[in-house]
Amino acid sequence: MCEVPVSGQRRVLVTGGSGLVGRAIERVVKEGGGCEDEEWVFLSSRDADLTSAVETRAVFQKHQPTEVIHLAAMVGGLFQNMSHNLDFWRNNVHINDNVLQAAHELGVRKVVSCLSTCIFPDRTNYPIDETMIHNGPPHSSNFGYSYAKRMIDVQNRAYFQQYGRLFTAVIPTNVFGPHDNFNIQQGHVLPGLIHKTYLAQREGTALEVWGSGTPRRQFIYSLDLARLFLWVLREYKEIDPIILSVGEEDEVSIKEAAECVVESLGFKGQVVFDTSKSDGQFKKTASNKKLRQYLPDFTFTPFRQAVKETCEWFVANYDTARK
Repeated sequence: MCEVPVSGQRRVLVTGGSGLVGRAIERVVKEGGGCEDEEWVFLSSRDADLTSAVETRAVFQKHQPTEVIHLAAMVGGLFQNMSHNLDFWRNNVHINDNVLQAAHELGVRKVVSCLSTCIFPDRTNYPIDETMIHNGPPHSSNFGYSYAKRMIDVQNRAYFQQYGRLFTAVIPTNVFGPHDNFNIQQGHVLPGLIHKTYLAQREGTALEVWGSGTPRRQFIYSLDLARLFLWVLREYKEIDPIILSVGEEDEVSIKEAAECVVESLGFKGQVVFDTSKSDGQFKKTASNKKLRQYLPDFTFTPFRQAVKETCEWFVANYDTARK
């Protein structure tokens, strides 16, 4: 549903617009998900260094957004997080503070930031929900990134309390899809598996999966997440964050995810699980009850179909994909 603007044209600025979720939003908008009164601007790191307050303020003044979708972040996989927690904390705190303050100074009507389920306490009850974010420390493996993301929720509440700003956030589960980061060392688990399987198939070697394969995750296809982002931008009125996820019943193990990738790419070789590598957090099952109260009929792309489409995109774009 497209809202009628208070006055004039709406200009939506998307930070991190060249990444996985930004490219998905751009595709959904171009394929008919946009509104006639909306102009979209997708920023990349080439447009501004968002760790710099000066550059952030300048790019906001240049584009004069009325709404912002804030996706930009320093992100990485489990092992990069484990060894660079300080970098993830400092860079993301600077980015988030600069973006929210620039939005406030320019009178942006709404900001929707992107958090992560890793912000939730490591020791908690499952399924996790939106009320549990600050109930304890996150998992030690990526505490820098997790705390930096958590602080967006704190800032959103403070901007609302002090200035009445409608700054909110969404919490997606594990996102994957076209334009993902398929770097085996730095990317997330599913795109890393896709790249490793592709290479093992090409080279005729065994596929080595790091860890035991037992941890469980809820995966959300980037195009589904993009559609939900548009709904949040236009219709969600709460400051409190909202989890965007498939249901608990759709959670899969890393082993099951690997099997799905193997099937999608037609890999026929041996699959080996390297249990000397860390599994990370065993599970972080999230409840999408709040989302379903708003959107009971939203249909998610089936996991196998989404993995197959992602694998096909990766193969077709291998030379230019991030890897």
